[in-house]
Amino acid sequence: MSERKISFAHGEFYHVYNRGNSKQVIFKDSADYRRFQQMLFAMNVVEGVTFRLIEKEKMYRYDRGDLSVAIGGYCLMPNHFHILLTPLKEGGVHTFMQRLSTGYSMYFNKRYERRGSLFEGRFKSQHVDSDEYLKYLFSYIHLNPLKLIQADWKDVGLKNISGSKDYLDKYLFSSYFDYAVGDRAESSILKVEKFPQYFPSRELFLKETEEWMNYKDVFQQ
Repeated sequence: MSERKISFAHGEFYHVYNRGNSKQVIFKDSADYRRFQQMLFAMNVVEGVTFRLIEKEKMYRYDRGDLSVAIGGYCLMPNHFHILLTPLKEGGVHTFMQRLSTGYSMYFNKRYERRGSLFEGRFKSQHVDSDEYLKYLFSYIHLNPLKLIQADWKDVGLKNISGSKDYLDKYLFSSYFDYAVGDRAESSILKVEKFPQYFPSRELFLKETEEWMNYKDVFQQ
């Protein structure tokens, strides 16, 4: 579903995602991932902010003022990303996503001396229209990195549950780490208080994601 066909309503939740043009890689190394994470934080403002003026070591302590959206979860993959969010201001989703996409594209094109569109058109979005679907998305988004170690796991099941948990625990480019392992500077990207408290403890979050790890043929591709 394209962004033009959806009206982002206050108090509602949305799964927002996009991928590289022609499925090209948009994160080539850890510096690219970290840059996008910084932009998830810095571009989420109502009043404009000049990203380059924020000291990187103080990035996640910067006072942004009012936010455009609240982010409940995200996952960055080599050629695409997922964000779970809810608008806090009218037009907040469009403003945030435009700043994020434009800012990262400019960074990526400059770093790799390329031109042209980085992303496959405008961002895509899905309205989360039920409590069950919202809870499911926390697992769907956070378990995405498992495709990097076993591409067919959704079809045949995980071959190594313990190893998969260890991999997710060490995957720093999603909010899984913030829910399952502990707070870090990047945890400031999230505003979990704006979302239903399905997982009031790390133990409940881990229990839920582990249950999904034991299923197959259940996730949307």
